[in-house]
Amino acid sequence: MPTFSYQAITDNGNNITGTIEADSPEAAAQLLAERGYIPARVTATGRGGSKALAGLADRLAPVKAPDLILFTKQFRTMIRAGVSIMALLQIMENQTDIPQLKKAVGVMAENIKGGATLYDAFRKHPRIFSPLYCSMIRAGESSGALPEVLERLTYIIEHEHKVKADIKAALQYPLIVLCALGVAFFVLLTFVIPKFVAIFLKAGLTLPLPTKICLVLYQILAGYWPLLIGGTVLVPAGLLYYFKTEPGRYVLSTLLLRLPLLGPLLIKAAMSRFAGIFAILQASGVGVLESMDILTETIGNVAIAREFQQVRERLEGGRGIAGPLKSARYFTPMVINMVAIGEESGNLEEMLREVAIHYDAELDYNLKKLADAIGPLLTVGLAVVVGFFALAIFLPMWDLTKMVH
Repeated sequence: MPTFSYQAITDNGNNITGTIEADSPEAAAQLLAERGYIPARVTATGRGGSKALAGLADRLAPVKAPDLILFTKQFRTMIRAGVSIMALLQIMENQTDIPQLKKAVGVMAENIKGGATLYDAFRKHPRIFSPLYCSMIRAGESSGALPEVLERLTYIIEHEHKVKADIKAALQYPLIVLCALGVAFFVLLTFVIPKFVAIFLKAGLTLPLPTKICLVLYQILAGYWPLLIGGTVLVPAGLLYYFKTEPGRYVLSTLLLRLPLLGPLLIKAAMSRFAGIFAILQASGVGVLESMDILTETIGNVAIAREFQQVRERLEGGRGIAGPLKSARYFTPMVINMVAIGEESGNLEEMLREVAIHYDAELDYNLKKLADAIGPLLTVGLAVVVGFFALAIFLPMWDLTKMVH
C-alpha cells in the first residue's frame, strides 16, 4: 500500500506531521479525518512502490493450515473465556507472527468497529478464510454457539490437513518414480526404439504388436510435437478456467462424486459435515430453513449444495426433514433413517451427533486404506509400463537371435 506524508491540525490547533498508508491521497485524508485531524497537506513519499510489492507478496503467500488451526484455537479459547470481540482481535493482532493474518485481523477490527458483523468481517478476506470457514462463523454467530462451532471448524481443518498430508506422504515415492519413468519413456521412445526398429526392419523381421505401438507413438511425437506441447499447456489452462466458473464447479463436483474410490469418500465427508454442523445449529435453536441456508454454504461440494437447495424448497411446503432428504441424491440411507428417528423421538440433535461420529470414524478408516493402496497400485502401473517397453524391445530381439542360429 502506498505511503503518504502528511501535515495536519489537531483539535487543540497544534500542527503535526507523519506518514500514513492508504490507497490514494484522498483515502489518506479520509483516514486522518477519522482520527480527528484536519488534513493540511498530503503528499506521496515515493517509498510506496517497495511497500506495495511487499504487501502484494504477503497477500499472495498462502496462510498454512497449521497457522490457521492455531489462530482458530486461540480465537475459540478467548471467546469461551468471555473476552469481547474488539479486545480479542486486538490481542490476536498483537500476538500473531503471520503478516497476512496480522493485517487481516487489523482490518477486521476496523470493520467490526464500524458496525459490521463477524461474518462480514471474515468474508472480506477470501484468500485466508475459505467459504466454509466464513459460513461456519456465520453459523456460530447466528446460533450464539460460536465456541462450539469453532471447535467443530478446528476439527474439520485439522482433519482435512491430516488427510492431505497422509495422501502426500503416500504419493511422494510413487511420484518420484513416475517422473523418472516419464523421462525414461521419452528417451526410449525418441532415441532407443527408432534405432532398434531400423535394425529389425533391415533384418526383415515382422514387428510384434508392442513394437508397432511404440513406433506409432514415436511417429506421433516426432510429427506433432508442437501440437502436443500446445495441448499440454492450453487444455489444462482451459479446464482450470472452466472449473472456476459456476457451471464448471458443478460439473467438476458431479464428476468427483462419480469416481469409484474418491466419490464415496467425498459423500461420507459431506454427510459428516452436514450432521455435525446441523447438530450444532439444532442445539442452538436455529430454524431448519436458516440451517439449510448455512449448510448449503458449508458443505464444500456444489452438486450436494444444490441438493440442499432443493431440500430447502420442499421444507418450505411444510414437510418434515426426512421426507425431502429421501428424494435428494447423495444422502445415504443411514442419514435419512437417523434423521427420521430423531424427528419422531424428538432427539434429532443426538441422532445427528451419532451420524457425525460414525462417518468421521468411517472416513478415517477408508482414507487410511486408500493411502495404503495408492503405493501398490502405482507400483503395479509402473511395472506394466516397464514390461511393455521390455516386450517391445526383447520380443523382436528374440526373433533376431533365432534367425542368426
